[in-house]
Amino acid sequence: MTDTPKLLANENFPAPAVRALRERGIDVLWVRECMAGADDILVMARARAEGRWLLTYDRDYGELVYSRHLPAPPAVIYFRQEAYPPPRPAALVLELLERADRIAGAFVVVSESSVRLKRLPESAANG
Repeated sequence: MTDTPKLLANENFPAPAVRALRERGIDVLWVRECMAGADDILVMARARAEGRWLLTYDRDYGELVYSRHLPAPPAVIYFRQEAYPPPRPAALVLELLERADRIAGAFVVVSESSVRLKRLPESAANG
């Protein structure tokens, strides 16, 4: 998977999903391991600096990108709060990675029944 995007899983992303992605050979940093307690702005800045897609359950990233116009990472994958089994988000991420060309440059809202994409603003994407 040489062209597979690198990922940064927010602190709230489930450990079983992080493990499952790593077992598939995906390069995943986990905020809980590498920058525990960091605020959302720092997390987003690290994802952007390292060219990583951000995986999160925190809807505040939409405000940071669209209202506060902060520079965004290559993609933000926001999981709606649903009763996912802990490894399920990994399967959803793997499905998104199969369409990486469509996901790059987007804020993606994922639920069990749908995936919605909204293009990141040029000012955020090009920061």
